[in-house]
Amino acid sequence: MNRAPRTPDAPAPAVPLPTRRTLLKGAAGAAAAAAATALSLGPAQAETTAGGPMAGDAVILCNEDSNTLSVIDPTTNSVATTINLTSFDEDPRPPFRFVTGGVTPTHGGMVQKPLYHGAISIHGCVPSPDSRFVAVTGRGSSNVYLADTTTRRVVGNGPNPQATEKTNPDRITSGILVGREPHEPTFTRNGRELWVCVRGEDRIAVLDVEKAIAESHGAGRGSALRGFVPSLPGPAHVWFSKDGRLAFVVSQKTAAVDVLEVSYGGEGFSTVGRRKRLDITAADRFGFSPFLKLSPDGEEMWISHKLADAVSVLLPGAPQRLGETVALGEGARPNHVEFAENARGRVAYVSCARVDDGGPGDVAASRIAIVDRSAPVGRRRVVGSFFSHGREAHGLWTDPAATRLYVAHEQDELPGTPNAGQTVCTVFDIDYPLQPGFLAQIPLGALGLPSGQLRNRKSINLVYVRPGSRSASA
Repeated sequence: MNRAPRTPDAPAPAVPLPTRRTLLKGAAGAAAAAAATALSLGPAQAETTAGGPMAGDAVILCNEDSNTLSVIDPTTNSVATTINLTSFDEDPRPPFRFVTGGVTPTHGGMVQKPLYHGAISIHGCVPSPDSRFVAVTGRGSSNVYLADTTTRRVVGNGPNPQATEKTNPDRITSGILVGREPHEPTFTRNGRELWVCVRGEDRIAVLDVEKAIAESHGAGRGSALRGFVPSLPGPAHVWFSKDGRLAFVVSQKTAAVDVLEVSYGGEGFSTVGRRKRLDITAADRFGFSPFLKLSPDGEEMWISHKLADAVSVLLPGAPQRLGETVALGEGARPNHVEFAENARGRVAYVSCARVDDGGPGDVAASRIAIVDRSAPVGRRRVVGSFFSHGREAHGLWTDPAATRLYVAHEQDELPGTPNAGQTVCTVFDIDYPLQPGFLAQIPLGALGLPSGQLRNRKSINLVYVRPGSRSASA
């Protein structure tokens, strides 16, 4: 595999963060010493990590404002295709068009057009355990869509009976309705079910995946829904323990984590019983924790506390408890967490929504915080940060070998910059986990509809998939 030249982005020094224009709060003591040792390594002192992006891999981004999925080819770091989740241009008549009479609607006004029946506010995303599908949520349309990662098509789309040279050939499926404000989906580790946190309510929708595929094709509205699991108010995200026997649920309305016992019948479907509710007020007094993810070793569940400017490490083994809370600095506004580990470092990356002046090329950009996981639980600190080369960093994901880190951004690039007016995905070489090197800023471009160009905008979640391979949800 050809590897692009690496531009080192050294982590920022570990210093306090009194204002939004200074660096993220850093480390001291043993954590900083460990980081300094790791940073002393260079290409001449250690071999490059094996693996990396392969043909057929894809980086998939949920573009919330445009209701599209950008698909990046990680071997070329370019957009391979855009998956359309809108219903524009399915009919040649003006109420169905994206551009009508030469007028392009604002992104906010698009879904208010008469007779629009496509996705609204595509947001959450997760791969199936075998990476065959990704499940994405429409926050505003209260539904879930499945996309095939090999064909890169929406499951359930059908031929458009009104197709002409002026229309799209497909008609968008209605997906699966699950309830008000679905946020994040997660597959059970056996792949039989999809759990969807219905953030506008106090429950989790549980779908039969095989029936969800059939329902996406129009068979039996509501047939995929196995039922609802009661939860704390405002459930934002659920993730399973490594053996799948526990489910952890965080909330954006309550400073608590639900821990659910999960058992499975002969056909692989779940039965759920509540185990305990953990009070995390000490870590998140605002009760606004949108994201969690299990570390690859299965030993730690990392939770982001966006308004508290911190992340916590929950220990999923008995007795379940918070092991530590890591402060990120004033106004950091953490979104997602991702992990990387090799002989040169063991880290957690945290995307920060805050935008700082003075980024690369003197362009405003967000930061990614680096937490050194080689330190014992209870002594973790931010040991540095690096600019994300984009504005309002959100989704994070690595390739299966953890040689590359991909970052999604919510805001467009500023005027006068190389990709001005574009939402971008950025990619970093993380062969040296404590010293990521910038590789590319990838503009997401636009979806070409028959009536005009729909700009891909406001990327939220991002996942890396290798069809047929085990994913982080397996």
